[in-house]
Amino acid sequence: MVGGGVLAAGAVAAIVATAIVASGDDKDTAGSSAGPTAPAKELPAESPTPEPTFSNVAPPAPLEPLDIISDKKLDKAPLRATSLFPEKKAASNGRTYTRGATTATTNCASATRGGLGPALTNNGCRQLFRATYEKDGVAVTVGIAVFDTPAAAEKAKSQATPGVISLPGEGVPAFCRGPACRSSANAIGRYAYFTTTGYTNGKPVTTKDPRPLEAGRDLSDYAFRRILARGESQARAAASAGA
Repeated sequence: MVGGGVLAAGAVAAIVATAIVASGDDKDTAGSSAGPTAPAKELPAESPTPEPTFSNVAPPAPLEPLDIISDKKLDKAPLRATSLFPEKKAASNGRTYTRGATTATTNCASATRGGLGPALTNNGCRQLFRATYEKDGVAVTVGIAVFDTPAAAEKAKSQATPGVISLPGEGVPAFCRGPACRSSANAIGRYAYFTTTGYTNGKPVTTKDPRPLEAGRDLSDYAFRRILARGESQARAAASAGA
C-alpha cells in the first residue's frame, strides 16, 4: 500500500510539473507576440518654398535721342559730312533733291557771310558741315554747326544773319553770289542748322517766289531729321548694349 501511495503521489507531481511547463510555454509565446510597439518616427517638416526677390534699384531709363544730341558726353558717334549727309538723293515732303558737294571745317566763320560768322565763333562753334542739294534749277546749301551745349546752339541761331555761304560743285554751278537769296536758321540739341537757297541761273529770289521757299523748307526739314537720326541710332545702340 505504501509503495502504491508513493507511486500515486509521484504521478500527480509529474502531471502538475508538466502542466506548469506547458503553461509557461504559452505565456512566453504570448509575450513574444504582444511585445511593446515602437513609437512612430516623426517626419521632418517641409521646407518653405523661397519667395522671389526683386531689386529695389530701378533700371536706368532708356536714353532719348534728344538727350543724346544735347549732351556732348553722350553724343559720341563720329561726325563727318558723309554721316550727316549720307544720301545722294534727299527726299523731303514728297520731293527729291540731288546732292552736290559736301565739306567740313573747324573754322566755322570761314563758311559764312554777314553776321553768322561772329555768331558761330562767339558761341563756340566746333565744326561746320555743308552740303548742297539741287532740283529743277533751285539749289540749297545746308549748314550744320556743332556746339557744346543746346544753349549755345540756340543763341547762335537767334544771332544768325544772314547765313552760310553757298557751296557749288559736283554738278551744281555757283549760286547766291550776288543775287538775292533766301536764308533760314534753326536749332535742335547742340546743333544749329542753316539754309541758303537760290536759283542756279543767277535769277534773284523774291518774297513772292514759292519755289525757293519750298526748297529751303524741304532741306531744313531734312537737316532736322538727319540730326535727330544721329540721336536715334545712338539710342538704339545704347539700348542693345544694355539688353
